[in-house]
Amino acid sequence: MLLFTGLGNPGSKYAGNRHNIGFMAVDAIARRHRFSPWRRRFQGAACEGEIEGQKVLALLPETYMNESGRAVAEAQRFYKIELRDVFAFHDELDLPPAKVRYKVGGGNAGHNGLRSITAHCGNDYARVRLGIGHPGDKALVHNYVLSDFAKAERDWVEAVCDGCAELAGLLATHRLDEFQNRMHLFLEARGVGPAEKPGKKPG
Repeated sequence: MLLFTGLGNPGSKYAGNRHNIGFMAVDAIARRHRFSPWRRRFQGAACEGEIEGQKVLALLPETYMNESGRAVAEAQRFYKIELRDVFAFHDELDLPPAKVRYKVGGGNAGHNGLRSITAHCGNDYARVRLGIGHPGDKALVHNYVLSDFAKAERDWVEAVCDGCAELAGLLATHRLDEFQNRMHLFLEARGVGPAEKPGKKPG
């Protein structure tokens, strides 16, 4: 069993927040691959399905972001899921909007959801980092991540979620480099890749 957990905050108040793009991505995966209906389990909403012959549990913790690890640890213990088979989908301030990267282990860059998973489960799980950009001032971060995506951002948010759903089989089979490369091409084809920095020369 693999565990795909989206990070976010529960309830309609937060549903469209930048902080909830992890929820959006995992929900898109579950819909695309026709997982079972969502139901309350493991202090969250959970459903199951199969991707590339691998059984996958999708989990959206309802513990609020800074306690995400409690839900993840409960699901991990129940199914005896190895840490290498845990994938956390989360918003990433340090990446521009529509940039998607992965890493295994490493620092949590101040992300409370990741910090909680590390505290409850260990650190060597995979993170699917969904870039949302940075407001430019640390003092603005809290309001920025808890604000809804702007109307002008919806195309790239939808494309990122569609890409995660389309390419989830690469994650399920641990082809993480291929996932990252194919995601770049997928987003480029949708015309929503991150903008080049001013002055950057092609080459």
